[in-house]
Amino acid sequence: MRIVLHVWRQRNASDKGRMARYEVPNASEHMSFLEMLDVLNEDLIARNEEPVAFDHDCREGICGMCGCMVDGVAHGPLPATTLCQLHMRYFKDGDELYLEPWRARAFPVVRDLVVDRSAFDRLIAAGGFISVSTGSAPDGNAVLVPKENAERSMDAAACIGCGACVAMCPNASASLFMGAKLAHLGLLPQGQPERARRVAAMAAQASRELFGGCANIGECEAVCPKEIKLEVIARMHRDFLRASLTGR
Repeated sequence: MRIVLHVWRQRNASDKGRMARYEVPNASEHMSFLEMLDVLNEDLIARNEEPVAFDHDCREGICGMCGCMVDGVAHGPLPATTLCQLHMRYFKDGDELYLEPWRARAFPVVRDLVVDRSAFDRLIAAGGFISVSTGSAPDGNAVLVPKENAERSMDAAACIGCGACVAMCPNASASLFMGAKLAHLGLLPQGQPERARRVAAMAAQASRELFGGCANIGECEAVCPKEIKLEVIARMHRDFLRASLTGR
């Protein structure tokens, strides 16, 4: 199948950037989207042209490294799917696709489709952890956790930090990412002692990183490859309000 790509090319963060048109005449419907980009880069290298830079690692939908806008949708048109899990069989012969990097002040472009998502790392460093010393791993039944809480915590822990929620949000908010991390820890007994401090610290860091505020539009939930629900944002806001009122 023949695919026409309009790819954002930008040499570095200070470069103005531009869209460049390429053709992939021999794409297979069995290829993943990243494999199709590999074929494009092999052709560009053979012509002594600069290959397209894009993030990738595990290519199994686990690491959260890959990601770009495909026709204005983070990770492409298929729901609950990372870019590396998107296959070319979901496109038609002759399709023209527009590829752009995540667009957010907190995610500056490094090169082409690669952005710097270290702002997420700083959010985690601010409060996305439990600092209580627990010693060696406790017995699985030593700390009782209600089944509903355990399942909700595991659902929130599925977040891979890809940044699609930020890229798709009109406000470039990191609320879904933060809400997932806070729900993951806050629903467990081990996360209770630092629950108030955790949400306050992460909210303050999000402001410093220039993430926008949540307006409950829901674009983040719609493109999340792990289907994190908006309810984690409501829980985060409730925890933040409680922490503010109690002065903790």
